[in-house]
Amino acid sequence: MRAESRAAIAYIAGRLVSGRRTNAAFDYARSQWVHFTGTVEPGRVHVYDYEVQNYVTGSGSPLSYQLFEYGGGSHIQLKLIGNRYQGFDYGSGSHFTGTVHGSQVNLYDYSAGIYFQL
Repeated sequence: MRAESRAAIAYIAGRLVSGRRTNAAFDYARSQWVHFTGTVEPGRVHVYDYEVQNYVTGSGSPLSYQLFEYGGGSHIQLKLIGNRYQGFDYGSGSHFTGTVHGSQVNLYDYSAGIYFQL
C-alpha cells in the first residue's frame, strides 16, 4: 500500500470512528504532518491531501465504504467494526487493519508487514 494511501485511510477511519473533526494528522512513518480538507461523515467521504495533491472519495453505509484514491488510481474497501477497521486496497492487492483510540490511529499494512501510526 502506498504511504499516501495509508495516511488517507488512517485519517478517514480515525474521523469516522472517533467522530472528531480535524484537518491534519502526524504520519510517524514519514515524520511529517499531513493536511486534509473535505467531508468525512457517515455514508460519504470526500477528502483532499494537500501534500500529494490527492483526492479520496466514496460512499457507503455508515459501516462499509467503497472508496477511490485518485493519486494511485485504485479502489479501496473500508469496513468499520467498533473502534477497529479493516479493508482491502485493490491497487496493491493487500489487506489492512487498524484501531482508533481517541486521537491515535494505528494501521497494519499486510503488504509491508508493519504497523503505522497517525
